[in-house]
Formats: sequence, structure tokens, C-alpha cells
Amino acid sequence: MSRLRCDQTPAWGALQACFNAHGQAFDLREAFAADPQRFANFSQQAPYVFADLSKNLIDATSQALLLDLAGQCGLAQHRDAMFAGESINSTERRAVMHFLLRNTAPTQEERAQAASKNIANEALQVHATLDAMLAYAEQVRADAAITDIVNIGIGGSDLGPQMAVLALGEFATMGKRFHFVSNVDGHELAGVLAQCRPHSTLFLVASKTFTTTETMTNAHSARRWFEAQGGQDIGRHFAALTTNVAAAKAFGISTSFGFWDWVGGRYSLWSAIGLPIAIAIGAAGFREFLAGAHAMDEHFRTAALERNLPVRLGLLDIWYRNFHGFGSRSIAPYSSALRRWPAYLQQLEMESNGKRVDMDGQALPFETSPVLWGEPGTNGQHAYFQMLHQGTSVVPVEFVAVKKAGHDLPGHHSKLLANALAQAQALMLGKVDAGGHRHFPGNRPSTFLLLEQLTPASLGALIALQEHRVFVSGAIWGINSFDQWGVELGKVLAKDIEPRLANGDASGLDASTAGLLARLR
Repeated sequence: MSRLRCDQTPAWGALQACFNAHGQAFDLREAFAADPQRFANFSQQAPYVFADLSKNLIDATSQALLLDLAGQCGLAQHRDAMFAGESINSTERRAVMHFLLRNTAPTQEERAQAASKNIANEALQVHATLDAMLAYAEQVRADAAITDIVNIGIGGSDLGPQMAVLALGEFATMGKRFHFVSNVDGHELAGVLAQCRPHSTLFLVASKTFTTTETMTNAHSARRWFEAQGGQDIGRHFAALTTNVAAAKAFGISTSFGFWDWVGGRYSLWSAIGLPIAIAIGAAGFREFLAGAHAMDEHFRTAALERNLPVRLGLLDIWYRNFHGFGSRSIAPYSSALRRWPAYLQQLEMESNGKRVDMDGQALPFETSPVLWGEPGTNGQHAYFQMLHQGTSVVPVEFVAVKKAGHDLPGHHSKLLANALAQAQALMLGKVDAGGHRHFPGNRPSTFLLLEQLTPASLGALIALQEHRVFVSGAIWGINSFDQWGVELGKVLAKDIEPRLANGDASGLDASTAGLLARLR
């Protein structure tokens, strides 16, 4: 799609003028004092997620100009192209259709039209695979002999399922423990295996190609342990989540669930990669998880841009990264169940938008993805929040809170929510102190996302919200948010270096790598 680069649009220039005139001096305290309706104007309900954006450094003028930027950059057209199944992943010549994984089942009419509609045909395949995967999940849930589920994967095959299983622990089946192994460091796998017995363990090998070095190293080690401990039925105790069924069969696995090349790794927890989630929360729970995401898909696809939450968040990210110059965003989930949420978002956003060239391969003259980092509240308050309040860098914070607790321990949840509200308030208001050391400058921005309850549906919606938000900022920047070539170089070099650790050959290496190689030998 031919278009102006975002920094060449009239809206970009207008935003820069707006920022220079009053944006860089914007004061949240003054904004609230001047506008009694500020909370109402800068908050909204989306499917399962309420968002308060009022404590951000934005006003009606800058928001309107950001919406102009979205229009001039063709955001709506790019979004519609994705939902139409066009190959918007241009470097890999692929469509981007992870939204199909959470669509409702095709109607009879859609089934009849499938032969002439590529997306409808794909939808039939998606639901056939989903039905088979969920039937297997129910089979495992009913098998009392299986007490431990070990997911072996890395990247999107680990971060998404692990985050979701932990988040939905309240809904998980009793009598089964879930383990996630991703690191090629053998200490991780050894620590998990020490807790398991071969006759009661199911290994899920999650690798799209069934060639991922870290995953396959761990998978082969797990199989050797299984056999050495007397395990005899690999077909019963190993399953594969892969498109390479032949390789899985050669490994000894007879149960495989595949997915499609239009499913990127960081978008794959909705596919067969989500099998550990399905085993944990059951087929009905997994369908609720998909339904929550689908509701957010429909909101993103149909809501007017000015009341479209993924759009508003993505445009706010542009405002902060390219005009305010904020280099990072802190993620603060005030829910222990969401303790892997920051790590999941790191891959989702930084792997998607951590790019320095546009879709044509031309270097960009502006910044793209911020650095994401964080920890669950209230832990972060006793660690890095000192810097957020009084440090020299302004870091926008994104709070996530849950209204209804998933436990019945008295007094805990009110304290948790009070801390979340207080931290957001303190960042904004600050505190004047003549002594200096107790002075809090305030005017530090934050976003507050609130779920009524942490359920499969609300988690699905929250994840989809973040996926589409990343899409929005990537579309404005004109980059391909769906490839990850930066992951490859280190893998290639590692294959060259590994045999050198054994034979000591340092020929052709730079002095630093050669010196470290010698030290490691």
C-alpha cells in the first residue's frame, strides 16, 4: 500500500507544533483542575476491559491530531487488509490471520461458501483442529494417571501458554501440575524432571518446525530421561504441537496438532500451542478464552477510531515515543496471577516493533518500540518504583488491576487495590518538599486497565487488546510487525561457535570472542 511515511504527513508536523507549544509543558494537575469531565472524556469501556487514560499527558487537541495521523497513515485500511486475509507480512509473503483462531465456528452458509472464500476455508480447518485439540485436552484432564504436564518450547511457544496458565490458575483442574521448560540451560529441565515420574508425566513438545535448537535439545534430553527411568510408551507420554508431523513421528510421537504459517509465534497461544492452557482450564474454558479475544477483535475492527481502545493506546504510544521521547514503559500488574504478563508483553511488542527499517527496507529517522519492563505490584513498589517517582527519566506506567479477587483471604485485596490507586495518584500529584530529598515532582503519566474479574474471557480480551495496540503503532510507523529477522543472526553464529568450544578452533573469530572461547575451554 503506497503512502506517505508518518513523519512526512501534515498531522506529524501539526503534532510536533502542538508538542512544542504546550505538550512538553503539559501538567496533569492543571488539566484535571480545568476540566471536571477529564476522567469521563479520557476513559472508556471496551470488551471486558475498562481503561482510564486520563492520567496521561494528552488533551483533546493532541488526541485529535493523533487521530488525523492515523487517517493520513491509512491505519483503518491496513487493519481492514489484515482482517481480509491480505499478505500484510510482506517480507515473508504471508497473511496475518491469528484472529481466525478465535472466530466463532462457521455457519452453514459460510461452510457452503468455503470453496470460494480463502478465509472461510481456513476457518473450517481452524475449527477442525481446535475440536481435535480440545478433545485431546479433555482426555488428558480425565486421565488421573497423568499428574504432570511439561511444556517444552521457547519464545511464543512458552511465554504465552505459561503466562495464561498462571493467570488462570483459579480455573485450573485439580490434581495436575504444569511445568514450562524453555531455556537450553540444562538446570531448568533437570529441576523439572526431578519433580516428575515418567509413568505420570506428559511432555508437550511445542515447535512450529520441530527444529528449534533449544526446544529440540530439551525434548531429546526429556526422552532420554524418560527411557532411562523405565518409560516405555513415548506415544502416550509425548505429544507435539508442530506443523512438521513427519519429524514428530520420527521422534516417536504419534499425537500431533498443527497450525498455519499465518500464525506468528508470539500470536500462537490461540492455536494448538495453547494446548497446556486447554488442559488446565478445559475445553469450555478455552472457548471462553477465545470468545473474549474475539470480542476485542470485533471492537478493534468496527469501533470508530476515536472510541477504539487499541487505537487510542497505540496512538498514545506514538505520542510518547516520538514526541515526548520516552524510551520505555513499565508494566505493573496488580495481580500475582499476572506475574508473567510483563515478560509476555516484552516479546509481543519488542519483537513485533523493534525494527529500524520500514516495509521497503529503508532506514527510519525516528524511534520505534520502547523498552517494556516490570514486575507485579506490590513487589515493584519496594524495588524500582523509587526511580519512577523520583528518577531523572520519565517512564509511563501501565497498571493492570482486577476488581474481584479470586480468593477469600480477608483484607488482602483491598490493600492491593488501594496500593494500585495510590501509586497512580502519587505519580500524578507528586509532593512538594522544601528539603529536596522528599520532593516528588509528580506529573508522571500512567494508564490504568481494570478487569471486573480475571477469567478466561477477560484474559483473552486483555491479550487481544495488546496485540491490536502493537499493530496500531507498527502500522503508523510503517514497519512490518509480523516478522522477526533479528532473532536469526545469533542462532546462526551459535551453530558456528558450538563445535569450536570442543575443538578450540578460533580461526576467523574476532579477538574478544576468541579470548572468551579460550577462557571457556
